[in-house]
Amino acid sequence: MNRPLLFVYGTLRPGFDGPMAHWLADRAEWIGAGWIGGKLYQVADYPGFVPGETGQVRGDLFALPDADALLARLDAYEECTPDHPSPHEYRRELYMVETPDGPVEAWVYLYALSVTGHRVIAGGDYLAAAKAP
Repeated sequence: MNRPLLFVYGTLRPGFDGPMAHWLADRAEWIGAGWIGGKLYQVADYPGFVPGETGQVRGDLFALPDADALLARLDAYEECTPDHPSPHEYRRELYMVETPDGPVEAWVYLYALSVTGHRVIAGGDYLAAAKAP
């Protein structure tokens, strides 16, 4: 894959009925499902991913045809640009993401604040947890 990849695990995933999920789906190519080691926390009405050796977070991979422009807009959405006051809630980093075809490197938004008081999303799948009764 010669285009940069983005791994999304929450409100940007296909199947989430939010304006930014639709925006991303219209501008990037969905590659397929993936998973990454760590835990997913319910922060507010959205999740936060914290990488780690225990746990597994499910999400989706997108290929970014105009990566600089798309990532700039997503950084603004995640409020992790230099224009946003610190500390930032998220930071974007490259991580290895597992797929059915093997690992790939992708951009991921990591939750950068304390998770104290936030509950772990069981199963690491935000969409499945959102649909659960």
